[in-house]
Amino acid sequence: MYEDQTYEAILERMLGRVPDGLDKREGSIIYDALAPAAAELAQAYIELSSSMNFKFAATASGEFLDRSIAWSGLTRKQATKARLRGRFTGEHNRPAEVPIGSRFSLDALNYTVIGRLDAGEYVLECETAGKEGNRRFGTLLPLEYIEGLVKAELLALLAPGEDTESDEALYDRYREKISRPVTSANRNQYELWAREQAGVGKAKAFPLWDGPGTVKVVLLDNEMRSPAPSIVEAVQQYIDPTMDGMGEGAAPVGSVVTVTGAVEVPVNIEVQVTLLDGAGLDGVQQAIEQGVRQYLKDLAMTDPLVRYNRIANVILDIPEVIDYEVLTVNGGTESVLIEPEAVAVLGTVTVR
Repeated sequence: MYEDQTYEAILERMLGRVPDGLDKREGSIIYDALAPAAAELAQAYIELSSSMNFKFAATASGEFLDRSIAWSGLTRKQATKARLRGRFTGEHNRPAEVPIGSRFSLDALNYTVIGRLDAGEYVLECETAGKEGNRRFGTLLPLEYIEGLVKAELLALLAPGEDTESDEALYDRYREKISRPVTSANRNQYELWAREQAGVGKAKAFPLWDGPGTVKVVLLDNEMRSPAPSIVEAVQQYIDPTMDGMGEGAAPVGSVVTVTGAVEVPVNIEVQVTLLDGAGLDGVQQAIEQGVRQYLKDLAMTDPLVRYNRIANVILDIPEVIDYEVLTVNGGTESVLIEPEAVAVLGTVTVR
């Protein structure tokens, strides 16, 4: 809007208001007096243009995006903490009991014991919110002395942590809500309910899937993969915890809702390529994996076909690849049909 209000344009207008009989050359008293003011005005126009962008959801970011969509009732999903299963042993490899609230560390992260599962096995919560807590397993170090404890270790992820919802994901939810009618618990309403929960990237509702009054909601996580069981359970508890049509959750009376994760269908790729001199197969394979993985994420729940030609284009777009001779996708040379309740994910990639 104010792109033409540059320092040079403003200074030229200001100098144009000075009588021609006065010295207006660079370095003159008048020039040196007006130049700083012109610079400040140019900066003000830049900030004014930015402030205009902050008023609209399509161009806002951060807290300004939150404010611009507040009228819709949508709020940004906040980061959640990972929960993991830990094992604690004492002398002679016997299970050891540790106090609830005990704190342990692994690398740069700390964990707190929040519940008991079995003898010597506990639930630990990462003190740092986000996906970082999902990635570390191994030996834990106690932050304070625990009598009888010989060894502590993290074994498995129980409930994944999620990062704070990105601007892109939040705006996508906002655009979906305002562009698709959400009334009287229609299909769009079920999908919106599911996407309000942390860890859900996309959702698809299937009305009457098991007869009158039944709805199935299929979920994907933020990576367009089948979500962890804890995420599925959280959505189930929010929409229809009793699954008896009594309306104990967000779903209305008479509706029985089943929430599941999408079925993952691996897409296996084999290709024989001709490369530029000096190019290596490892780098090309990584580029293919990255490109196909992004393509599969983009088509999740939007296109039922994994298109053979699109995968071929991913390969040919790699600068090191001159051409390919043989390309098979799941053993064939045709597009792969993905069922409505499934999602295509990258399987094996073999490059020769």
